[in-house]
Amino acid sequence: MLINLEKKDDIILKNAKRCKEKNIVLPTFREMKDPNLIKPWVRERLKNVGLWDVDPINLYRINWHNEAKEKGGLYKGVNFIEIPRSITGVKARIIALAGKWFPCGVHKVGATYACLAPALVTGNFDAVRQEAVWPSTGNYCRGGAYNSALLGCKSIAILPEDMSQERFNWLKTVAGEIIATPGCESNVKEIFDKCHELNAERGNSIVIFNQFEQFENYLWHYDVTGSAIIEVLKELGVKDENVKGYVSSTGSGGTLAAGDHLKDVYPTIKIGAGEALQCPTLLRNGFGGHRIEGIGDKHVPWIHNVKNTDMVLSIDDQDCMDIYRLFNEEDGKDYLLSKGVGEKDIANLELFGISGIGNLLASIKMARYYELEEDDVVFTILTDSSSMYTSRLQELTREQGAFDKMEAARVHSSALLHQRIDNALELGYYDRLRIHNLKYYTWVEQQGKTYEELNRQWYDRNYWKELPKMVDQIDSLIDDFNSLVEKQ
Repeated sequence: MLINLEKKDDIILKNAKRCKEKNIVLPTFREMKDPNLIKPWVRERLKNVGLWDVDPINLYRINWHNEAKEKGGLYKGVNFIEIPRSITGVKARIIALAGKWFPCGVHKVGATYACLAPALVTGNFDAVRQEAVWPSTGNYCRGGAYNSALLGCKSIAILPEDMSQERFNWLKTVAGEIIATPGCESNVKEIFDKCHELNAERGNSIVIFNQFEQFENYLWHYDVTGSAIIEVLKELGVKDENVKGYVSSTGSGGTLAAGDHLKDVYPTIKIGAGEALQCPTLLRNGFGGHRIEGIGDKHVPWIHNVKNTDMVLSIDDQDCMDIYRLFNEEDGKDYLLSKGVGEKDIANLELFGISGIGNLLASIKMARYYELEEDDVVFTILTDSSSMYTSRLQELTREQGAFDKMEAARVHSSALLHQRIDNALELGYYDRLRIHNLKYYTWVEQQGKTYEELNRQWYDRNYWKELPKMVDQIDSLIDDFNSLVEKQ
């Protein structure tokens, strides 16, 4: 079974007692997809709780439907924006889900909940005795540490030392322990090495929730993120034949899973995997360091369904950093206003973190590559917002000088309006197989996966189809656990 749902009744009972003590009730996948199912008493409690508060009731804000409010918000439609053509420079409509309105400001809080909750309700994680380890290139360990705090669990956050200072400062408020590994975004192996070291040192006093191999991460995005995108497409009345593309950075392979759901509904859609040109792992079997925080690389994640990926879209990290300045410096916003970008669209620029900008550029590249027209739609994800990277503005000013209107004009013209189709690869069968085969070196040679399962991922047509079927089973386990909590 790709997700371990074997039950350990003695630990389940301990976890239920802990949840009773802390007044914790767990949301199901069905409630994360459709908050209309959430009970009235939950809504009443949420009216007095801030979006970032460490309060267990915020587990019920793990969805794409939260009101855009810092405190007391309930639910509305899916949080999304359509990026105007005056910014994208392409005919096609580019639409993005906005992750800012999740608790702690990032959608990874959903993927980490999906990893932790099943382990909690099956007893495969002991909330009283064990610590939850969250290896990450940034946002995943933030979401994991936050959910651990909500659930009364101890946590260990692991992330590269070159991540933004905002991440480290915030983690100090919720994580039990923070470990900074050598390097930047691209140094994923160093994170894995630290996990092996911790495992050897601490044994069964920890449980490692590795996002790059946890199918719960895949499942949350397939089910919850995929459903949110379909809801938006239906709301906007987009015809099936005009749903042309879905783009996400490779990252852990989790967010890409929403594309698998979309392809089940819209079979002709193209799924594009974004990465940094400075570390072109999928494009050229390449390596290197880059500054698009949160996307991870130098390997192919175990949970990336490569056979369903249609394009690789490599983005220059300098374009991302330049656009981050354009979207956040006053001269940049003033320039965009002068070019016809509306005030509401200017206000929405805060919804773009650096990886969100990378996803935007990859979406533009896809739209240009396929010469998409006005009725065509490419969907993407803004995983977090600008608030996690503001220190980068000062760093960039020191490194590159002040950002003025002339620089704004250059960036708008070159990085956005004239983003080209170079470093984009449409994948054929053997291109996909080449990328899939890269998993061998990380996962079989280094991380203990089997050659047989690696082949199953490619040749077994039912391998990836089995995962969505597990949602109802997990929800049933959560319902049973909540009932047990009530009886304590």
